[in-house]
Amino acid sequence: MLSVLGLDEAELAAYRMLVTGPSGTAMEVSGALGVSVGKATRVIASLEAKGLVARSGTAIDHVVASPPDIALGALIVEHQEGIRQAELEMRALRERYLAASSSRAEQVVDVVRGREAVRQRFNQLQRGARREVLEFVKGDVVAVSVDENVEEEQAISRGVVYRFLLERQTLERPGLMAALSESIRDGVELRVTRELPIRLIVVDREIAMIPLAGATDDQSGGALLLRAGGLLDLAVSLFEVKWRDATRLDAVVDGAVEGSELSARERQILLMLNAGLTDRTVATRLGLSARTVQRYVADMMERAEIDTRLQLGVQATRRGWI
Repeated sequence: MLSVLGLDEAELAAYRMLVTGPSGTAMEVSGALGVSVGKATRVIASLEAKGLVARSGTAIDHVVASPPDIALGALIVEHQEGIRQAELEMRALRERYLAASSSRAEQVVDVVRGREAVRQRFNQLQRGARREVLEFVKGDVVAVSVDENVEEEQAISRGVVYRFLLERQTLERPGLMAALSESIRDGVELRVTRELPIRLIVVDREIAMIPLAGATDDQSGGALLLRAGGLLDLAVSLFEVKWRDATRLDAVVDGAVEGSELSARERQILLMLNAGLTDRTVATRLGLSARTVQRYVADMMERAEIDTRLQLGVQATRRGWI
């Protein structure tokens, strides 16, 4: 973590070594780090320049570690000031950027052209997220694959709340259920709906990105970035309306809840069917046969004392099964 203060791995290892002892020499640092004496000498010189070590008063070839709370504290203050200055510069550049636009519409809508540019901007939006990310996930196109989306993991670790609304077709992707299971364990909120009108990502309710082309086209046509204004408000409202009417997916992985009459497997099946998946698709996702899924459903209908699957959905809600 101290790399953010400008320390490389060798410097950090050397400082940790010196913190635990009264003093050290370039030869001792060389042996501890497994590097040449010349490399160790350069590392010590760099630490000395950063105020992390000082020459011993008893032996000129020995160095002692400066107290971490003082030495590292000073570096932290320097970097905080640097970040503050960078934020001021960012705001100034943003003002210039907006001033260069020829109209108010261009100030609140930016065009991103090309698949790679869309991918980069998608990642940038997640890296800049501070509080919340809202996203429509359509079944036909993926801006960044699940395995590649490192930015999502980093944002979640920062405490950013993710809400994903998935199109039903998305659940057909091989291996996706395992990825969704991991996301749920990480605290991601997931819901599913039959169909979504467009791909969408909203970050902190301050900026959104939608496709420049139609909903069925790929990203080669680019995307629109929506900033403050009516279009952004419309995007947020659209998400909230669709989210409110969608089906929760979190319990598909969590299994049975305390006090529920259903087993974990039954709860998974019921939630997936309620999300609109067919018996065959549910069976494939869970590694069962379609006949086994049908037996589970028949057993739940018998316990609920109803005759149709439509009634099962209603009774499941009333009984707190889903």
